[in-house]
Amino acid sequence: MALISVNDLSFAYHDRQVLSGITFSADAGEVLGLVGPNGCGKTTLIRCVDGMLTPDRGRVMLGGREICTMHRREVAQAMAYVPQSTGNRTAATVFETVLMGRRPYLNWKVSATDEEKVIAALDLLDLRDLALRKVAELSGGERQRVMIARALVQETGTILLDEPTSNLDVCHQMGVMEVLHGLAEEKGLAVVIALHDLNLAATYCHRLLVLKGGLVYGYGAPEEVLSEEMLRNVYGIRAVVKRDLAAPYMVPVRPGRLREGV
Repeated sequence: MALISVNDLSFAYHDRQVLSGITFSADAGEVLGLVGPNGCGKTTLIRCVDGMLTPDRGRVMLGGREICTMHRREVAQAMAYVPQSTGNRTAATVFETVLMGRRPYLNWKVSATDEEKVIAALDLLDLRDLALRKVAELSGGERQRVMIARALVQETGTILLDEPTSNLDVCHQMGVMEVLHGLAEEKGLAVVIALHDLNLAATYCHRLLVLKGGLVYGYGAPEEVLSEEMLRNVYGIRAVVKRDLAAPYMVPVRPGRLREGV
């Protein structure tokens, strides 16, 4: 069942066309990866799906409802969003920041249940030891994990993430993706995630949406989408795509280093 459905979406900043005719869906239990080079429209697409930007054409459906007809509190109860930037310099602690993810459900006070959900999210993202630290004192990677934990405690059916692993070391990259992949499959969430690391995307995403110049270049399972032709046409690089593991992975080749016939 599609929890997010986007049909024929187009968006322009003034006279600069950024997205044209984008159509895709994200199903319950699925991690959908948005991939493509810098400037291809990934962040703009995520902001259109979240309702922060209004498309010039097309529709975004969230749980069968058109998002433009929903109140922001309703959207927040159905969809969590983790932005790309980690420049949060708030004086709040990690615990307090993650607790903010419960705001769509809070009335006058924080309950013991709310606090328990925060602690569970901190444990999932390996943040328990940082709970009382000020967010402003953290590294970029630590702040990024805090924002992901905040999204998780919203307990929404869908999660949008814009390059959440960009500031993380390889261990925490895999840890975050394991958590998101596991939650998608175990709890039936739809997770839409913009990624630059194609090998990480191929390993953890059920499907990939490849953008090039604001258009959909490819859409399907990683083994269908990740190819040497795609890498050449979309990213402008020569690479070898290996298929000897559970998921395909690409090995970029320096210019002039690829032997003919290999």
